Amino acid sequence: MANWTSTQNLRKRVCYHYRGNAAGSTLRLTLGCLLGLELRRVGSGKQMTFGKAGEATLSQWMADNARACWVEQKEPWTLESQLISQLDLPLNLDQNRQNAFHSRLKNLRAQARQRARELSISS
Repeated sequence: MANWTSTQNLRKRVCYHYRGNAAGSTLRLTLGCLLGLELRRVGSGKQMTFGKAGEATLSQWMADNARACWVEQKEPWTLESQLISQLDLPLNLDQNRQNAFHSRLKNLRAQARQRARELSISS
């Protein structure tokens, strides 16, 4: 991605991971699945979250255990690709198929989505 642009800045993206929900944050979806939270269809049934209680539990877990840091980079997409190829980043699915945990995590998330589809829509 030679000149990738985003409509959100890094601060907004990080804040959403910490305060949003699993429907809009792949990090929240991954962490919630790993923590064994129940994914549910909500609203019209198209979106999936961990519900109010589950999202609150996840937010508290992240406040206690997750940290974010960054380095300013003129072309961050270049650095991202390099880091993914050089480091062991098991929670990152994008560009990371070579990671030993990739298929297990992908399956875990797929199973959570499938279970959510089988359950009634949560309010």
